Amino acid sequence: MASPVPPRSTWFRTFHPRPDARIALVCLPYAGGAASAFYSLSERLPAQIEVLAAQYPGRQDRIREPYLTTVPDLARGAFEELGARVADRPFALFGHSMGGAVAFELARLLERDGPCAPRALFVSGRRAPSIAGDRGIRFRDDAGLIAELRELEGTDSRVLEEPELLRLVLPTVRADYAAAETYHRGAEAVVNSPVVALAGDRDPHVRLDEAAAWRGHTTGVFDLRVFPGGHFFLADHEPEIAALVTDTLRVAIPPGTVAG
Repeated sequence: MASPVPPRSTWFRTFHPRPDARIALVCLPYAGGAASAFYSLSERLPAQIEVLAAQYPGRQDRIREPYLTTVPDLARGAFEELGARVADRPFALFGHSMGGAVAFELARLLERDGPCAPRALFVSGRRAPSIAGDRGIRFRDDAGLIAELRELEGTDSRVLEEPELLRLVLPTVRADYAAAETYHRGAEAVVNSPVVALAGDRDPHVRLDEAAAWRGHTTGVFDLRVFPGGHFFLADHEPEIAALVTDTLRVAIPPGTVAG
């Protein structure tokens, strides 16, 4: 009799399964993004790191599911499944833009209610939670929303030129902007995990002092890394970022450490 096939993960995708990996890197995408945004990073990381990329509802293979419109709801949805995925090994969180806020809220949930806390939290292209930044992008008409996506240069231009794809994508993008723009926490919101903030030196939406303000949201070690580029500096500096993640996690999980 054939063994039962385990149920497919709803929230997380593993593009390069590494059963012998010593640590998991849980990646949270930006507004309008999907798990596939981290395919290349997953491929680039060494064998001891396995990427679990979050697939938010309302996109790609979850297109028929209702999207979520707040960062805490996105974090709670990921939390419900993630605990079982990381109960037996160390893990870290990596979020870009809106995903940085989701990663922070997820870290807070894991520290309070999870099986264990993340060994590190990477927040990329996102201002600190205590700094509000509502630009009202979610209230723009479709043309205005498309103009924002073009300016940020984080969306495949082929999608922006295809009306049928835009019809599917724009409601989800608008919902994500609602989550990203309305998220705010007071200065008292902190995690104990070490935090590494990544920023682009020409990011029009996140000033370097706003990225540096993450220092006040951790009781652990803080590091700020600045890269040349705009909001999606990740695409141009993936090798350096993969090396940064690898080196940081090598310190967090030294040789001989027992997972768990």
